[in-house]
Amino acid sequence: MNFQQLRIIREAVRRDFNLTEVANALFTSQSGVSKHIKDLEDELGIELFVRKGKRLTGLTEPGKELVGIVERMLLDARNIKRLAEQFASSDQGQLTVVTTHTQARYALPEVVARFKAAFPKVHLALHQAGPKEIVDLLRAGEADIGVATEALDGEADLVSFPWYEWHHSAIVPRQHPLASKGNFSLADLAEYPLITYHEGFTGRARIDGAFADAGITPDIVMSALDADVIKTYVELGLGVGIVASMAFHPRRDEGLVMLDGAHVFPVNTTRIAVRRGHYLRGYAYRFIELCSASLDEAAVRAALSPPRDELE
Repeated sequence: MNFQQLRIIREAVRRDFNLTEVANALFTSQSGVSKHIKDLEDELGIELFVRKGKRLTGLTEPGKELVGIVERMLLDARNIKRLAEQFASSDQGQLTVVTTHTQARYALPEVVARFKAAFPKVHLALHQAGPKEIVDLLRAGEADIGVATEALDGEADLVSFPWYEWHHSAIVPRQHPLASKGNFSLADLAEYPLITYHEGFTGRARIDGAFADAGITPDIVMSALDADVIKTYVELGLGVGIVASMAFHPRRDEGLVMLDGAHVFPVNTTRIAVRRGHYLRGYAYRFIELCSASLDEAAVRAALSPPRDELE
């Protein structure tokens, strides 16, 4: 058994059992991939894949069990390399943070600036992705830290920490009838076309839930992945915008008025997540602590430790 065989098993699942794609991903030949699979099955004495002719179509029951073990072994192998790097150069390396547009644009800039000042030799790779993709990247070990409002909580293989709370608000042009209204209601908003976030992004489910609980069906004429796009179309007069409150800046958005929505929309919580078993270098813990002083290295390590009953 060798690591190339393990990588092939993992890639076969990721590439939907297309051996040509597996070979391309691992920079080898299809015949070499097939041979590695056969050699491993011969060594173990079991079939790992369901076959239809020469094609692989799925995993056998032993194969399904093996995939979880393979993922852990490859993760541990990567952790060994990261551990060595940690002690060889504690202030150098790469930190990969994956987050949504809203967090990258409005919540993280100050944290990133402080981190780069503290660790100038660390390459900080900041990637934008949707919440579900963030979970996938954390699971695959391709990201060290994930930051989002959706999808991170309740995943057994991830540990997530609450970072900060926020709510949605409405935005309208200065001349809009709602601009001079004090405490608006959901019914007031529903009198106009609405522009807000795409499903699955930036608390959209809570916006939908607020209207549903009130028995109101809003006319959402446009959805977008980020607040800047929403604000652009609100300025054009195409509808009332519903955005995260921190996305509004009076100076930059001088043609718009924000109407505080804390009384009509529920609170959202942005979370920071890491994968269980993923080795974090010292500066990764420091990045998390820069987000929230309560999340120091000791607190994060304690949360990442397996439950006592798993150790017995």
